[in-house]
Amino acid sequence: MIERYTLPEMGNLWTDFYKLKTWLQVEIAVCEAQAELGYIPSAAVEEIKAKANFDPQRVLEIEAEVRHDVIAFLTNVNEYVGDAGRYIHLGLTSSDVLDTALALQLVASLDVLAQRLEDLIQVIRQKAREHRYTVMAGRSHGIHAEPITFGFKLAGWLAEVLRHQQRLTILRETIAVGKISGAVGTYANIEPRVEAIACQKLGLKPDTASTQVISRDIHADFVQQLALIAASIERFAVEIRNLQKTDVLEVEEFFSKGQKGSSAMPHKRNPIRSERLTGMARLVRSHAGAALEDVALWHERDISHSSVERVVLPDACILTHFMLIEITNLVEKLLVYPENMARNLNCYGGVVFSQKVLLALVDKGLSREEAYAIVQQNAHTAWNKPEGNFHDLIIKDPRVTQHLSSEEIAVCFDPQQHLKHLDEVYRRLDI
Repeated sequence: MIERYTLPEMGNLWTDFYKLKTWLQVEIAVCEAQAELGYIPSAAVEEIKAKANFDPQRVLEIEAEVRHDVIAFLTNVNEYVGDAGRYIHLGLTSSDVLDTALALQLVASLDVLAQRLEDLIQVIRQKAREHRYTVMAGRSHGIHAEPITFGFKLAGWLAEVLRHQQRLTILRETIAVGKISGAVGTYANIEPRVEAIACQKLGLKPDTASTQVISRDIHADFVQQLALIAASIERFAVEIRNLQKTDVLEVEEFFSKGQKGSSAMPHKRNPIRSERLTGMARLVRSHAGAALEDVALWHERDISHSSVERVVLPDACILTHFMLIEITNLVEKLLVYPENMARNLNCYGGVVFSQKVLLALVDKGLSREEAYAIVQQNAHTAWNKPEGNFHDLIIKDPRVTQHLSSEEIAVCFDPQQHLKHLDEVYRRLDI
């Protein structure tokens, strides 16, 4: 079992309490920056830090009257702080607080997702190591192609998840951007030095050139990266679903004691978790489209993006977090059936080895067209017939045996011939 992390769960990062907590962090960081530059009394900042608090329910009550969330929040904070509260929010506009605090939420969310992604990497790496030489049929168009190993399939998954890990590292830097530049972003009522100091205290960088908001291409990038992770998880889930089909049954979701598959058919063992992940991926992808729509705001800003983000950002983060937990658990407990893989591989007498026979005949001097015709005829004769056996047809075909010895034919049907460079892929991935 992999060792689980101790970071907060994703849902906790998207509560009203956590949101308001980040708003207060931003306001206090700005007050501290103002005091460092001598614009407000240091004693007032200490008083603010000692007294500042909020009550989410009270904020909602005030908002119901004033119909402005930040004003409601500031009113409630000042109920705790008193006279020193007049130094809070000096020179700021609401979006200074909202966008900078949102960056804190997104960074915290990425940290949780990054750990979950690392969990998945560990599980896939271990499973790929375990099934490095578990031979199975590779498929293209859903049709048997040539032999691979189940570990090789998982190695492809691992490479994909490692790319996501690299993307999240870049994304964390991209999203960690704050804005304390006032209305329309011109610093008319607050100095850039205040922004620089406050952002440094919050672990953020100042936005290069904000308007009244941080440009939403950054947030669209964030959601698109989550959509990419969801798309990969769906790819893995769809593969598991296909390999769990009754007539394939090469892998299967873990089926716990007491679990039921159908209210009508007692024999059913359905890939319900993989199907759930497929559906959730559709939701996360739809959020990426909504986030892209938020990029085009009127002039220096409007708030058409706000209502979208209140749904899209927490939903995308929470969904992706849950999907990573689910796919990690699914892969970790996945039931793998090597015997069924071997049985399917040799279906119709090993037609998956047709290219090896083709190349062996070409190597003996036959034209590619002539060799292809011989091999294809035998493969199609064996195809989809209960008694069909490609190997037996090949060893009895004089057009083949006059060029290839029985030993040379045996080599063509040896799956190990397809695995001789497998170690190179594993080396690249450090498996």
